[in-house]
Amino acid sequence: MMVPAAVDFYFGNADWQVFAASAFVVGSFCLGVAMAARGTPAPFSRRLGFLVVNLLWVTLSVTGAVPLYMSSLGLDMADALFESVSAVTTTGATVLPSLDTTPPGLLMWRSLLQWIGGIGIVAMGLLVLPFLRVGGFTVFKIESSDTSEKPFARFSMFIRAFFAIYIGLTVVCALLYGAFGMSGFDAVNHAMTTIATGGFSTHDASFGAFQSFGLIWTATIFMALAGLPFSVMILFAVRGRLDALRDPQIAAYAGLILVLTVLIALGLRLNQGEDFSHALTHAAFNVVSIVTTTGYASDDYTTWGSFAVALMFVATFLGGCSGSTSGGIKAYRLVIIASSIRSGLMRLIYPNAIRPVRYGSVTVEADMQRTVFLFVCAYTGIWALGAIALAATGLDIETAISGSITALANVGPGIGPVIGPAGNFGTIGDPGKMIMIFLMLLGRLEILAVLVLLVPAFWRD
Repeated sequence: MMVPAAVDFYFGNADWQVFAASAFVVGSFCLGVAMAARGTPAPFSRRLGFLVVNLLWVTLSVTGAVPLYMSSLGLDMADALFESVSAVTTTGATVLPSLDTTPPGLLMWRSLLQWIGGIGIVAMGLLVLPFLRVGGFTVFKIESSDTSEKPFARFSMFIRAFFAIYIGLTVVCALLYGAFGMSGFDAVNHAMTTIATGGFSTHDASFGAFQSFGLIWTATIFMALAGLPFSVMILFAVRGRLDALRDPQIAAYAGLILVLTVLIALGLRLNQGEDFSHALTHAAFNVVSIVTTTGYASDDYTTWGSFAVALMFVATFLGGCSGSTSGGIKAYRLVIIASSIRSGLMRLIYPNAIRPVRYGSVTVEADMQRTVFLFVCAYTGIWALGAIALAATGLDIETAISGSITALANVGPGIGPVIGPAGNFGTIGDPGKMIMIFLMLLGRLEILAVLVLLVPAFWRD
């Protein structure tokens, strides 16, 4: 909190006092808890892991809302909590009415929360959820290698390599943004939210405020990189492991982006007469933004015609790779589902044939197959229930359906005039915001890690 306090102090904004006071209150409380709880820690177990993961995200979300609630913006508690949860979960939906006139410290705080949230997402996806058998994909060995669950034998080496790449990508992204015309403040903020695939911007028009193909393609490339598995990037960057790039989910992820981009660009060219280079640039940017669940927008794609809107809506479900900062269903699950369908169809033709479900050359265990299908069933069911709940608050069906999936997938913008790329979530009532807060946390914690807390057996000795 002292970082945005320093930013506001530098720009002469009185909100620096809010951040300083928040830092003192939160820091004092946390210090007191740490001192009271010192001693031998409880032995780590699967149940404790589930509880800790949930409490960490809830605690960080509530903490992040403190300076937002106390700021000069006059946000009520629901708005402050919504903005904080959206930041921490890297969703990117915002209730702030005018970002262009928002104090710089608050803009920095939102970006910083997303950047920290991105670190937590990767750590959870690579280190915690695989141990709990919920989400993650490090239970599989990387294609054509003998690498086990961790890219490095020592945990400290992995952490150093991860932070080096995460910080390094952020710095390089910020420098390139600055080189292509962004101000220093805009470059730092957008670099943090790009690498975190969060999508918070310092302008109401998002990337539409920057009419530069250089900036748009820079953002497209770094969003795509942030949607890759960080464990694979570590193996490639630190150890030069080219075989790590043969992970099947990377091919599926890149293929989906390529197909969607070309289809939308051709649609813009044929149906609206757009110059193809212009159409390809904006199609690539917005497709990568939605698939990686970043949520930036260079244009209001809801005006591109029903074909483009339908494809963008489908892209909302997809997500990037496991072990990245993106949300959504994720590419590795799509690969396993496709392999399962192919295996099932072959068994209909050849009932006695042995057709194992494979992920590349690795046979997918029945336990992992069940987990994938359980996740997808829970995902679609919660999306439907979320849409019904949002509609019950008075939202139109278009806003309810797209609002439910954009919150659950941690994407940010939805479909329609209310919460589309040109819209804002501030007009949604408090009940709708609380529903979306729950959906954002569910999606960020891979759903099952939250639902397991609702099972009575979880709390029994």
